[in-house]
Amino acid sequence: MKKLTYIIMAVLILAGCAKNDNPFFAAYENEYGAPPFDKIKSEHYMPAFEEGIKQHQAEIDAVADSKDEPTFANTIEALDYGGELLNKVSSVFFNLYSSNSNEEMEKIATEVSPKLTEHNDNLFLNEKLFGRVKKLYDNRSTLGLTAEQKRLLEDYYKNFIRSGAALAPDQKEKLRAINKELGLAELAFGQNVLAETNAYTKVVDKEANLAGLPEGVRQAAAEAAKEAKMEGKWVFSTQKASFIPVLQYSENRELRKELLMAYTTRANHNNANDNKAVINKIIKLRIQKAQLLGFESPADFILDNTMAKTTKTVYDFLATVWTPAVARAKEEAAELQKLMDAEGKGEKLEAWDWWYYSEKLRQKKFDLNEEELRPYFKLENVRKGVFDLATKLWGLQFKKLDNMPIYHPDVEVFEVTNADGSLIGVLYTDYFPRASKRGGAWMENITPQYKKDGKNVRPIIANTGNFTKPTADKPSLLNMDEVETLFHEFGHALHGLLSQCTYPGQSGTSVSRDFVELPSQIMENWCFEPQVMKTYAKHFKTGEVIPDALIEKIQKAGTFNQGFRQPYSTWITTAVKTLPILM
Repeated sequence: MKKLTYIIMAVLILAGCAKNDNPFFAAYENEYGAPPFDKIKSEHYMPAFEEGIKQHQAEIDAVADSKDEPTFANTIEALDYGGELLNKVSSVFFNLYSSNSNEEMEKIATEVSPKLTEHNDNLFLNEKLFGRVKKLYDNRSTLGLTAEQKRLLEDYYKNFIRSGAALAPDQKEKLRAINKELGLAELAFGQNVLAETNAYTKVVDKEANLAGLPEGVRQAAAEAAKEAKMEGKWVFSTQKASFIPVLQYSENRELRKELLMAYTTRANHNNANDNKAVINKIIKLRIQKAQLLGFESPADFILDNTMAKTTKTVYDFLATVWTPAVARAKEEAAELQKLMDAEGKGEKLEAWDWWYYSEKLRQKKFDLNEEELRPYFKLENVRKGVFDLATKLWGLQFKKLDNMPIYHPDVEVFEVTNADGSLIGVLYTDYFPRASKRGGAWMENITPQYKKDGKNVRPIIANTGNFTKPTADKPSLLNMDEVETLFHEFGHALHGLLSQCTYPGQSGTSVSRDFVELPSQIMENWCFEPQVMKTYAKHFKTGEVIPDALIEKIQKAGTFNQGFRQPYSTWITTAVKTLPILM
C-alpha cells in the first residue's frame, strides 16, 4: 500500500513539475503580457491544450448545471470570460502554425483538431446551456442590457443556432461527425498547399534565360540558389515576391509560363499533396452541414452571418462590377495583343503574358516602370510611413522594443501608445517569406483587448506578410502592390489595437466578416496619396524624397489595368481562368 502511495505521489510531483516548466501554465512575466516565445517548445502545446479543454469544460458544466435562474452575468459573461488557458495556448499555437510551422506542429495540429472540434460541439450542442441562453435571448428586451451586452447575447444565441443547438439529437450526432471530418480535411488542405509551395523550385543555370529581369530580381534568385547550395545558379519559387517580378519583366516566355502554372496548380499533381479529393470532400461536407442547418448551400450559410445576408445581394453587386470590368479588360487585352503582334512572333495573349505586356504598356503610356519605384519603397520606411500616418490621424506613438521575446529573427516588436503615453497595445511585424510560413498577408490577435475586474487588457497584434526579402547589399525594397498590402494589413492591426470593448467576444475584429475589411480599405487608400508618399517614399541610398514627377506618373497610372486587376490573393488564378473569356 505504501509503495502504491509513493508511486501516486511521484506521478503527481512529476505532473506538477511538467506544469511548472510549461510557460502556458504561468502568467506571462513581461509588462505587456506577451508570450515568452523563446521559452515555448513543441512539447508544451498538447499538455496545455488538454488542460485548457478540461478547465473550460468544467466552466461550461458549471454554467449549464447551475440551479440559479439564468442572468446575463452568470451565463453570457461567464461563458465569454471562460476558457482562459485554452485561449492562451490556442492563440499562440495557431499564430505560429501559420507563420512559423514545422513537422512537429503539423502533427500537433492533426492531433488537436478533432479534440477542439469535439470540445466546441460540446459547448454549442449542450441542451441545458442553450436553454439558459435562449431564455435570456427571448427576454432580452426586459433585461436592462447595454447595447454591448445585447449584441453579445444576440451573437451567442445566433452562434448556438448556427452550431446546431436547435437540431434533433440524431441530427446533432450527424453534425458532430461532419464537423470532425471537415476540420481534418481543411487542415489537410492547408498542409498540402504549404508542402507543395516548399517542394517547388525553378533552377535557372544560364544567364541568358534571365533576359529582362532587373538586377535586384537576379540577385535575390542568386542568393536563393546559394542558400540551396547551388551557387552560380538562380532559383525561383512560387512565393509571390519571387515569381511576380518574373511575370512582369522576363523576356523568357516559357519561364513566365512555368512559374505561373506552378503557382496555380499547386496541390494538383496527383501526388501525396494533391488536394482534388480533399477539396471534393470539403465541399460535400460543407453542403451537408449547410443543409442540415436549414440552408440551401454553404454560401447561404456563410452569408447569413454577414452584412450582405444573401447570395442574391452578392450576385447583384458583382453583376454591377463584372459587366464593365469585363468590357474594360477586353479593351486592355486588345491593346496587349497589339504589342505582341508588333513583335512579329505570331503569339496569342495568354495568362502568363498579361503582366509582362502590361508592364510594357504602362511604360509606353505613362513612362512608368515599377522597378524605378522600388528604391523609394524601403520596407522600414514604408512601415514608418504608416506609423506616422497613424500618429497624424489618431496621435498614436510607436516605439521599437528590442528585448521582447520573438519566435523568429525576422520578427520586430513595437509598443503602441496614446499621445499621453498610455498603452494602446503591442504590434508584432513579420514580413518575409520562409518555408515555415503560409502564403499571403494577414493580421491576428495574439491577445485580444477586453475589460475584466477593473482592468483594461490591452491587445497584442501580429501583422504578417510575404514581402520582398533583403539581399546581401540591398534592404527590402517593395513593389507597389506590397506597399498597398502593408498599409492594408496595418488597417486590420489598428482595428485590433484601438478596440475598447468590455467582452472578449466583442473585441477588435469580432464583427461581421465583410465589415472587417473597412479599416483596411480605408488605410490602403492613403498609401499613394502624394502628401503621404512624401513622408515615407525616400531613396534607400540617398534619402531623396520621391520626385514630384514620379508621383505624378503614379497618379496618372492609377486606373491602369483596372479591368483585369483582382484582389491581392486571387488575381493570378483569375487570370488563368478568365483570359479565354476576354479573348
